[in-house]
Amino acid sequence: MNTSTEAATDAAARDETLVCSACGTTPQPEHQAAARLTWSRGTDAGRTTWTCERCSRENLRSIESKLDPVWW
Repeated sequence: MNTSTEAATDAAARDETLVCSACGTTPQPEHQAAARLTWSRGTDAGRTTWTCERCSRENLRSIESKLDPVWW
C-alpha cells in the first residue's frame, strides 16, 4: 500500500524532465512518456539517473558489469 508520501514522490518523478546522465540530452516534451519506457533508469548516491537509448547501447558492457552476479 502506497503512503501519501510515496504517492507524492511517484507523482513528482513522473513530472520531472528526463536528462541523460551521460550526454545531457533531453527528449522533446511530447516524447517524455515514451522515453520513460525506452531509457535506462538507475540510482546513483540515492538519486534517480536516466540514460538515453543511444548512450545505453554504447555503454551496455559497463552497465552489465555493475550488476550483481546473481543476475547472471
